Amino acid sequence: METMAPPARAFPWQLPAGFPEPEVPQNNPMSAAKVRLGRHLFYDRRLSGTGHFSCASCHRQELAFTDGRGRAIGATGARHPRSAMSLTNVAYNATYNWADPSVTRLEEQALNPMLNRDPIELGIAGREVEVLERLRSDGETVAMFEQAFPGETISIDGITRAIAAFERTLISGNSPYDRYVFWGEQLEDAEARGMELFFSERVRCSECHAGLNFSGPVRAVDSAITNLTAMAAKTDKPLSGEFQSEFHNTGLFDEDGAGAYPAPNRGVFEITNRAEDMGRFRAPTLRNIEVTAPYMHDGSLRTLEEVIGFYAEGGRGSGRSSPLKSKLVSGFALDIQEQTDLVAFLKALTDRGFLTDPRFEDPGD
Repeated sequence: METMAPPARAFPWQLPAGFPEPEVPQNNPMSAAKVRLGRHLFYDRRLSGTGHFSCASCHRQELAFTDGRGRAIGATGARHPRSAMSLTNVAYNATYNWADPSVTRLEEQALNPMLNRDPIELGIAGREVEVLERLRSDGETVAMFEQAFPGETISIDGITRAIAAFERTLISGNSPYDRYVFWGEQLEDAEARGMELFFSERVRCSECHAGLNFSGPVRAVDSAITNLTAMAAKTDKPLSGEFQSEFHNTGLFDEDGAGAYPAPNRGVFEITNRAEDMGRFRAPTLRNIEVTAPYMHDGSLRTLEEVIGFYAEGGRGSGRSSPLKSKLVSGFALDIQEQTDLVAFLKALTDRGFLTDPRFEDPGD
C-alpha cells in the first residue's frame, strides 16, 4: 500500500474555512517551487506533440477547468469520447477520470493525457525526447525545474509530479453554500429551499453527490471531516449513501434490453469487462456546476434544467428500464417552483473567486 506523506505543514495551503488538508503522496511532497513549476507547465503549449496545445486547452479556469465542450478535442483535432472533467478540488478525489477506478493519484492521472494514443490528447507518446528537448532548451524552465527538483533533470516523471502539485492547489470553497455552512451567512430563499430538496429523501441528489466535493468519498489528512455537508453540519443528520460506489449507471442508455451502452463509452466495463460495470461512470463534483455545461460524460444534456428533468424521469428513453441502472435513479416529481429552487441551490455552489483567482491563471511568457 502506498505510504502517504506526513502533513506538509511548511506548505501554505490557504485552505477555505472548514476544509481539511489534502493527502499528499510520500514521493511527491508539496513545495512552492514545485507548484510554481507545475503552473508553468500546465499552461505550456510545448508540452504536447504538436507544440501548440496545453493542459489548459481542455481545462479553462473560467469554466472551472473544463472546456465547455460535450466531448474534448485533443492536440491533433481528435475528438475524445467524453467531456473534460472539472479540476475543482481534485486534491481530495479518491479516483480520477470518468470510468477508470484504477487511477487513484493525480500523478497517475497526469500521464493519461500525455501518453494516450486513442484518443490523442496531448500527443506526447513517441515524441517524448522531442518534447523534453524543447523544455530543456529553455533556461527559465530549467531553472524552475532545478528549484523544484534539486539534482534532477527535466523528465516526464518530474513533469507529472509538478503538474499534480499545482492541481492540488485548485481548491474551491467560497461559494454561497460554503459561506452558509462555515460563516453563518444566509442563503437566498430559493437557494435554501433548493438545498432542502437536494438533501431530501424525495429527491436524493446527495445519495451520489455527497461529501465535501458533492461527488462521494474524498481523501484528506483528517478523515473525520471529509464527508461534511450542509445538512450534517446544521442538523447532525447522518446522510445515507455517502460511501456508495463512486461509479453509477444512471440510465442514459440501454441498447439491447440488457443495459448495453454504445462503444467506446461503456463506462467502467471498458476497464473490467464485467457485465455489471456497463454504463457506470463517476459522479462528478457539483461544485461550480453552473459553469461546466454541457453535462454528463458525453455532454448530452445542455442545461441544469435538462439534468434535473433527466433524473426526475429516472433516466432517458429505454435507459429508464435498464436492468443495470442504479436503484438510486428512481425518479421523482417536482413542480416548476421546486425545479427553479433546485437549480438555484446548484448555482449556489459556484465560487466566483475560484474562477478568477490569479494564483491559478496563466503565468504568461
